[in-house]
Amino acid sequence: MALNSVDDSLTYAYEKLANDEDSRACRDIPESACHQQPGNFIKQLIGSLGNKLADELASARLILPWLLGALGAPGWMIGLLVPIREAGSLLPQLLVAAFIRPLPQRKYAWAVGSLLQSVSALALSLIALYGSSSLGGGLVLAVLAILSLARGITSIATKDVLGKTIDKDRRGRLLGWSGSLAGAATLIAGVVIVLLGNHPNRSALAVLLAIAAIGWLLNALCALWLKEDAGATQGGRNALTIMGDGLRALRTDRNFLMFNLCRTLLLGSALSLPYMALLAQQNSDENLKGLGVLILISGVAGMLASPVWGKQADQGSHRVMRNAGLLAAAALALVTLLTLLPFAWLHTVWPYAALYAVMMVAHAGIRLGRKAYVVNLAGRDNRAMYVAMSNTTTGIMLLVLGVTIGWVTHGLGSTWALLLLTISLLLASLLAHRLPNAEASP
Repeated sequence: MALNSVDDSLTYAYEKLANDEDSRACRDIPESACHQQPGNFIKQLIGSLGNKLADELASARLILPWLLGALGAPGWMIGLLVPIREAGSLLPQLLVAAFIRPLPQRKYAWAVGSLLQSVSALALSLIALYGSSSLGGGLVLAVLAILSLARGITSIATKDVLGKTIDKDRRGRLLGWSGSLAGAATLIAGVVIVLLGNHPNRSALAVLLAIAAIGWLLNALCALWLKEDAGATQGGRNALTIMGDGLRALRTDRNFLMFNLCRTLLLGSALSLPYMALLAQQNSDENLKGLGVLILISGVAGMLASPVWGKQADQGSHRVMRNAGLLAAAALALVTLLTLLPFAWLHTVWPYAALYAVMMVAHAGIRLGRKAYVVNLAGRDNRAMYVAMSNTTTGIMLLVLGVTIGWVTHGLGSTWALLLLTISLLLASLLAHRLPNAEASP
């Protein structure tokens, strides 16, 4: 009786959120999966809230730079945070997909990935309490590598489970509500960190990372709670075959090659964010209020900017990449200038917070523009291969650029690293300007 009551409650919540009173009429999933759709919709929504909150509280562009600064780790380690976080998810995607394909129920891969992320966040929490200097920083990077690999497993499995459990006509609504919850989670995280602002840096960071561990544990439990039918286990393409097709596309499709070069240079926005967070920390009186301000700004900027960039992308996603790249370059140039000027009012968190907001607006445009461009550039038959090859190429270049920026920071200082990233963004904008309009192509 209690079980029926839970199912009825989930169905009621689904019908209200999705504005769908005919919840068991589906076009492209089996009848058995359609019957379970209302419950699965709400379970995935709850899981996405835990995942997003955890992502914000263990962010490689905000929380972990702050942690490395509190540990007294060398500055060059800052440059490796985003490359390890992103490349660890992108590089193994083809292999992970081949591993997941034989599993009749992919929710278990989802749960394992989320559980590994939870354990990793707990390990980071312990490092925040007991780590120090280079050893503590090295442990942070090692744990982050494990966390990012687990993130890649979860990313692929969640998309597969979404396609099996939610009808095509309802997926947009699920993603829309997930986006709204993501924005709310970001704002909540920012408020919590502002309230913790007067606490010691390291103990407060340990609490935040422990909450991240709980968020990923919630995500894993929601995955196991799903009712997923067994799916097809045959017909997957070999990872090496897809890689070979991708390399041929880079040789024969000049626009695809130019796009990947442009995307690589646009990585300057992602790579600069940890440095901006570190500069804000160094000018925030050693408490977490500045970090909370940055997270609040990040959430608001993302929510406001994405719809504007999205509308522009429908007319020309290459122009979105160009304009967002120029905006990011301008913000980074001003940050570089701030590090050189002697004025006292510049040595507070607020100038860096304002420029961080501008960079987050630009970063949202860069992410949206390059996603739209590669999808529209490719044809229906080669779209998956184009996306996989572009992700793999980006993962490799992230590591290369991350090591390069770390070396420049260690040898010449962070000002030169920021200047190098500014130049890369300017070159990317020039390349984006020369790309053809994928939205206008047949």
